[in-house]
Amino acid sequence: MPLWLVLVLAYLFEFANGWTDAPNSIATVVSTRVLRPHHAVLMAGVLNLVGALSGTAVAKTIAGDILNPDFVTLSTLGAAVLAATIWALGAQYFGLPSSESHALVAGLLGAGFAAGGLRALEWTGTEKSLIGLVTSPAGGFLVGFLLMVLIYRAFRRVRRATVARIFGRAQIASAAFMAFSHGTNDAQKTMGIITLAVLLNQAGTGNKVPESFQIPLWVIVSCALVIGLGTMIGGWRVVRTLGLRMTHLEPVQGFAAETGAALVITGAARIGMPISTTHAIGSSIMGVGATKRFSAVRWGVAGQVVAAWILTWPSCMALGYLLGKGLALAF
Repeated sequence: MPLWLVLVLAYLFEFANGWTDAPNSIATVVSTRVLRPHHAVLMAGVLNLVGALSGTAVAKTIAGDILNPDFVTLSTLGAAVLAATIWALGAQYFGLPSSESHALVAGLLGAGFAAGGLRALEWTGTEKSLIGLVTSPAGGFLVGFLLMVLIYRAFRRVRRATVARIFGRAQIASAAFMAFSHGTNDAQKTMGIITLAVLLNQAGTGNKVPESFQIPLWVIVSCALVIGLGTMIGGWRVVRTLGLRMTHLEPVQGFAAETGAALVITGAARIGMPISTTHAIGSSIMGVGATKRFSAVRWGVAGQVVAAWILTWPSCMALGYLLGKGLALAF
């Protein structure tokens, strides 16, 4: 498979990520009507870029710790991102917030297995992703729940109108933090794919990819711009699912949900752990809603979201494997 086609598929995935996953960072601030939609997406696009420029730990995990480069070809990478993109667009069709992070990792594992069997798979990055699969929703729920409890206790004697006014302003900051954190983690996945593709292309047949490498600046900037563009163009069905259907949110609850999720995401990014903003913000919204009473969360909708998360790994691994075999024959 030619390098240019892998790059096209990678940027298509990044755009789909912005379309389906990046709106998670602005869902609550739109649903609480603190910001108008076009103002929110502009803010998210800019801060995705800033967050993407703040580090490359996750990108290096994707590029070097999921697959063994000795068994990987450009067709392998193309199959992985195509599998993740198909899954992302399918989730968008049904209005479900999908996990592009885990879709990509699962697609890489499936395509890598098709290319070289178990020898092509690296445990280090896969372990980080599996830990993130468990800890990000649990952490999002717990941190969101605890923040909401602390806010309730701190402002229990303050008038409701005053609380709404304070957190109406504060939620702009929490939404900005959430958008920034999205850039620090999710925007980096495609950076890793593109960097690995470029290194494979430069190495050529019979040569090895260097063990130590840097993510090029043009890769960082281009991926951040594409994911921001995807956020600005679409994704409002996901905003509606997270911000309106799962539970009713007020500004104070939106602030707690966004802040809790952003803390989890940023912490994971700093240690190079690929996690999903969907896991973090979705579970944080559930945690915040549960502080009122458990019946305040529409668990049926939440169950659909969780089911989509669980199905992501086997579905994308199977897609990655089939596409890996098919593209290897085609190219």
